[in-house]
Amino acid sequence: MRAKVNQLWGEELAWIKDSELREKTTKVWELALERSVLSADNLNEIPFTLLCGPDLKVTFMDHKRSVVHIAKDAGEKINSMYHGELTADMDVLISGAILCDVGKLLEYVLDDNGKAIQGTYGKYLRHPFSGVSIAEECGIPADVCHIIATHAGEGDMVKRTTEAYIVHHADFMTFLPFKDRLKI
Repeated sequence: MRAKVNQLWGEELAWIKDSELREKTTKVWELALERSVLSADNLNEIPFTLLCGPDLKVTFMDHKRSVVHIAKDAGEKINSMYHGELTADMDVLISGAILCDVGKLLEYVLDDNGKAIQGTYGKYLRHPFSGVSIAEECGIPADVCHIIATHAGEGDMVKRTTEAYIVHHADFMTFLPFKDRLKI
């Protein structure tokens, strides 16, 4: 399973300098893949969201990688341009961005045609909840779990850390234009 996770996330996991956090982040993905009906290969094929129609060509991993890369770039800019008055912990940020949608591996099932759909579990517990559950099981610290919990709409009810805001906006800026963009 480790090889599959490294195929999905090798470059991005390497950005986490804290080896213990990098290992725990990897373990979360291993555990999610073990419990999911989806394979690592499925993640490079299925659409990143079920909310934008069946013909969406952007895959789950296309979206996930873009969120991580955008969050990393934003964190680096914040750290270099705000004179230390606003900072982002890059390890927390990158781990949180890698993990924010890991719960979708439990939310999705495959129908008889091999198409990803929301399963019963996903109807009861959306991915921020299942993602935090798996992350806590693997010893992920609270500041990273906070990002997973608050990256989606559920997080609109609480205060977010700087890192959580970055991941939330990176996620939504690469989702909402598919769903709600003005087409002229």
